[in-house]
Amino acid sequence: MTTKKHWILPEGIEEVLPEQAARFEAMRRLLLDLYATWGYELVMPPAIDFIESLLTGTGHDLDLQTFKLVDQMSGRTLGLRADMTPQVARIDAHQLQRDVPTRLCYIGTVLRTRPESIGDSRSPLQVGAELYGHAGIESEVEIIGLMLKTFSALDVNDIYLDLGNVDIYRGLAKQAGLSEEIESQLFDMLQRKAVTEIDALLATLNIDVSMKTMLSLLPSLSGGKEVFEKARVLLSDADKVVKDAVDSLEKTAELMLQRFGDQLPENKVNFDLSELQGYHYKTGVVFAAFVPQLGQAIARGGRYDDIGKVFGRARAATGFSTDLKILNQLSNKQFDNVDKIFVPLDDDESLKEKISALRAEGKIVIEQLPGQQVDADAMGCNKSLCLVDGQWVVKD
Repeated sequence: MTTKKHWILPEGIEEVLPEQAARFEAMRRLLLDLYATWGYELVMPPAIDFIESLLTGTGHDLDLQTFKLVDQMSGRTLGLRADMTPQVARIDAHQLQRDVPTRLCYIGTVLRTRPESIGDSRSPLQVGAELYGHAGIESEVEIIGLMLKTFSALDVNDIYLDLGNVDIYRGLAKQAGLSEEIESQLFDMLQRKAVTEIDALLATLNIDVSMKTMLSLLPSLSGGKEVFEKARVLLSDADKVVKDAVDSLEKTAELMLQRFGDQLPENKVNFDLSELQGYHYKTGVVFAAFVPQLGQAIARGGRYDDIGKVFGRARAATGFSTDLKILNQLSNKQFDNVDKIFVPLDDDESLKEKISALRAEGKIVIEQLPGQQVDADAMGCNKSLCLVDGQWVVKD
């Protein structure tokens, strides 16, 4: 007979126990208060949604990551959100319908069928911010700045930033007349920086030699600000949309370093013109933040102007998201310990009044229950309420 271990959780799914839960809550409040000072309003999308809404704009990027089930009420396919960005886009486009720039933020658990990399959680605590209704580089810089402020607020240090623009490759692929299949294959190779595979694929294509050269050189366009001059030389035969994308990325970088260079020195910014994360739904500048001790991005973001189109209102949009669980691992932030006050069992009316007063001040008060033979230490309390000269007094 097999004994089922009902306490075992699915792989990549975690419980958060009281001490860590209290820390997560302190971090959550800190970040939401920070975002509020920048004008970002909190929204709370549902955990479950129609699959069409969840996959809007993101296409197959999220399809395989999304848990699916059938709605017993409508018979339609539902999904458990794997990313809140499409839902927030719907709120902006369909629910709010504002004509002015709209700043929204969110935090909540998302669920994924598989981790993004080995050892990752399948239930990240996603936190992010989105800015809708402004197409200029200023909104991109604001979002990057808010991401950097998120790290500094939690004392996450030694940040490195990668910046790219997906319109560079998109423009080159269109100029070369690549089929959807070839564009997808080349996209995968560029993601992996598989130079040998790229050259082998390009050798089989019947396209202009200059196009082959520009596409093969994309992976080499990575480094400091000198990349932009190098790109202008190597991509001199590219269409205007490609050159405009290079210029836009450079202007974004200049403004970012001007405003937030004190938080992110220039030598910690890398420009990668073949960076394609979010390629299938992003429309311009993309960025990712890294730390030396992790081999993956700790936050990602960029521009995705078409994401609200299916909801009837395509608006300029840019934003970022991160996982509070990962930030917690990296954070050096120390939160003040809140005093816990132990109260002995007593029917004194003045004691009840004292307890109410302490709780009204925001103090944590834990009352002894009948039959409970424990002291303050056993209850995790560092203070006690004691009767001294007829008065109830908090003592260490």
